[in-house]
Amino acid sequence: MQKYFLAIVPTGDIQESATSLKLLLKEQMNIKYALKSPAHITLKMPFSYNEAKEDYLIEKLSTFLSRKENFKLQVNGTGTFGRRVIFWKIEADSKLYELQESIKSFCKRELNLVDELSDRNFHPHMTIAFKDVKERDFETVLDLISSQEISQTFQVNAVVLLKRIGGRWENFYTFQL
Repeated sequence: MQKYFLAIVPTGDIQESATSLKLLLKEQMNIKYALKSPAHITLKMPFSYNEAKEDYLIEKLSTFLSRKENFKLQVNGTGTFGRRVIFWKIEADSKLYELQESIKSFCKRELNLVDELSDRNFHPHMTIAFKDVKERDFETVLDLISSQEISQTFQVNAVVLLKRIGGRWENFYTFQL
């Protein structure tokens, strides 16, 4: 069994800005856990799937996602989940919520994947720092991330299947919308 998840993985300036910020956190605060994946908006939480059936997984998702339309999203500002996760906020319209809901239903119905609690409580965001943010450093890290203001719009043209390889999440397959 292998671990996968589905996400929107922006390219270009937004990805470069997020990576630069994550590298700055690593350099200045030794916070590096978020570097284990590209900046993304999770659409289907990590799940286990038989690696021998990857072709089937890709085929089913390709057919399903080929019927979806592209749309725009806005990244604007910084937010937190408690005092452990710092993220960039996503200003989403109904198209993102409809896409996530349809993927969740499809995965449950067609791929027999478990409907996770976080799949049901979708809160679109791009994590910049988590897990290794120490309580005593939280405000400093939050201030540093917030000082790097973000306000950009990007076109969502694809959904990416990420695969856990060597302890990192790698873009494995891209489905065009």
